[in-house]
This record gives sequence, C-alpha cells and structure tokens, in this order.
Amino acid sequence: MGSTVSPGRKSLRARVLAMLPGPARKILGRGKRAVSEGGKTLAANVDRKRREAALPPIPEAPKSEVRLFVGPANFAGQGTTWARAAERHLDGVKATNMQYAGGAYRFPADIEVERELLDDRVWQDRQVEYLTGGSYTHVLIEAGRPVFGTRFARNAVGDVKTLKEAGVNVGLVAHGSDVRLPSRHAETHEWSPFHERDDFFIRLEAQAKREGLLFNTFDGPTFVSTPDLLVDVPGAKWLPVVIEPDRWANTEPVLERERPIVLHAPTNPRFKGTEYVEAAMQPLHDRGLIEYRRLTDIPSEEMPAAMAGADIVLEQFVLGPYSVTACEAMAAGRVVVVNVDEDVRKHVSSVTGRDLPIVHADPTTIGAVVEQIVADREAARAVAARGPEYVRAVHDGTMSSAVLGTWLTPGAS
Repeated sequence: MGSTVSPGRKSLRARVLAMLPGPARKILGRGKRAVSEGGKTLAANVDRKRREAALPPIPEAPKSEVRLFVGPANFAGQGTTWARAAERHLDGVKATNMQYAGGAYRFPADIEVERELLDDRVWQDRQVEYLTGGSYTHVLIEAGRPVFGTRFARNAVGDVKTLKEAGVNVGLVAHGSDVRLPSRHAETHEWSPFHERDDFFIRLEAQAKREGLLFNTFDGPTFVSTPDLLVDVPGAKWLPVVIEPDRWANTEPVLERERPIVLHAPTNPRFKGTEYVEAAMQPLHDRGLIEYRRLTDIPSEEMPAAMAGADIVLEQFVLGPYSVTACEAMAAGRVVVVNVDEDVRKHVSSVTGRDLPIVHADPTTIGAVVEQIVADREAARAVAARGPEYVRAVHDGTMSSAVLGTWLTPGAS
C-alpha cells in the first residue's frame, strides 16, 4: 500500500493560513521560497568556487606604466614575438600574450587556453575581470577573434565594447584571411586561389566581410601583418612580422653543390600554390638539375636546420605577400623565390628605404626562374647575401615595436 498524507493535517494548515490576513500569508510564502532559493544560491556559489579553483592559473599582470595584452590568435607565433619586441624596444612597456590551444602549429605563448574553456562562464568572468580590472592598459586583438571566448559572440565586437567601457585602449591587427576579401582578390590576381566559388570561398568571404566591417569602422588603431592587406584595411599601418634572426643564421654555403636543393614547406598548399610548384619542380628534379624537397608537418624546432640545408626556398605564388617563412629563409641566407605583388614591393621600399631581396616568379615562370638561378649562381648569391641584413632591419622587432610605439607610447602620434 502506498504512503498517504493525512488530509486532516493539510486541512488544518490550510484553515490556519486562511485565518491570517493576506499580507501575512504572502510573507510566510516568501519566507518558504527564500529558504529554498537561498539553499540553491549557496550550492551554486560552492560549485562556482570549486570551478574557479579548477581553472588553470594565469600569470600576474605586468608591473609597468604600459601593460599590453596580445591575443588570442598567435598565428605563426606573431602574438608572442610582437609582445616581446614591444618589451625589448619600448621603455615602460611590458606585455602578455594569449593563444587558443590546439592549433595545427603550436608556438610558445604566455597563456594557452583550452578551447573547451571558451564557452565556460566561470572562465569568461575571470577573463573579463583580468583584462578590465585595471591590470592592462592596452589590448591588441588579433584577427578579430574574441579574447573573452564566446561571452559575447564568436567575434570581437562585444569584446571591444567591454574593454573600451572599462577604459582599456584597444587596437586591432589583421593577419591575412581574416580580412582578405576573396572576391576582391580574385578580381585583381590572375592566380588567386579564390576563383572557384566553393564552400571554402563562401566561408572566407563571409568572414572577411564581417571582420572587414569591424576593422574599417573601428575608431582606434588598426594594423596589418603584411602590406597586401592594406587594400582591405586602407586605414591600417603595416606591422611587420617578427622573427629571431640569430635562430636562422648559419654558415652553410649557398648554391655550391652541383645539384642545388630546392625547398618548399607549405602550411596551406592552396594558399602557397603548391600544385604549381610541384608541376614546375618535378621535371627539373627528374632531369637531375635540382633536388626538390617538400616539407610537411615538420616541427618548428627542426626548421632552422632544414632551411640551412637548402639552397633555394620557394614560398607562395598565388596570394601576393611574403610570409614568415620567407623571412626565415632570408635570415638563413637562402635564395628566396616568391610571387610578391608590385604594390607590396613599392610599399616596402617607401617605408623601409630598402629593396626586397626576393626573386620574383609566378606560376608560369617558377621553373624558368629556378633554372636561371642555377645557371647564374653568382647573381643569385648576391640576392641571398642581402637577406640577413634586410631581416635584421625590418623583421627583428625593431621596426615593429616602433610601429606599436605610435600607439603604446604616451604622447606618440
């Protein structure tokens, strides 16, 4: 037999309540609810404390006049190198950088956030307090990606608003596909990887329109990592990528072996024009004129030795800029071949006063250019010899920190 509740007891309670004035009945009802809700609140607070304690630790914010936070993309390790360059070359500036964990290529960072935390409200609350509670004076947001996870959205619009309302000085920096508009690129570049209107094109087009709107309506400083992106963000400043020249320097001779080694290390074959490279290099390899090597998924710590062991480095042939890989190859004293837009070369020359020591080729001329390099080695060595000096002048962090200094240094313009 199932249990029962005495109807007499229930009716007695009901009769007693009915005898009380209406306000008293409401007070008794609220008290009962308050006890229940108070218990729930206490349990929630205990659970929150436990979750907060389980979060990975974060470094204490720097102690300096200017405290810079850079994140969260760290593509090619640039968030880290920009942060270190600002500290090294700008008085009174200290910096911290952050990246999401789990990228295809992992680079050092001051803070690495596991992606499952990006949706975690407890982590988001701590991150908002960390960046808006007076710890940092400046935040440089990379690639339009949110520094607060999905707290506001999957882009940085809400992050920018929150930071500015807290009195933080915000800057934006674009890396490439975040703002490069595929439809525009396809109209102006014969060998653009965006002529095919596939799902990849549709996704990048939507992304570039969204981020382009953010960058081009933003009322603060904007930067781009390569000069070709100035077409997409006309009001931005070029913030050169940064590498460590000493890490790539070597004493290996170039173009002295009878069969030169030609290296191609594409991180994204579609964006590097790898199909054109292989179509041009395989016949030369088969003839014995060169030894062609394509590197994939090589750990970053092994790249300096691989670069030093090459004579010619083929970078990209379909987009228009020169990348971190090209800078590393120049620093290594290799002959670097890239399809660089003429506007990029002109911008580099006007800003730095230097000619870019990169040999030009497009998909139709890669093979002929490599053959010419092998045939006229002295001329090619002369170009390669200019590479290390160029990188030290433009890509060792000195110039990049000066660009950031126009924003970070009080009174700078």
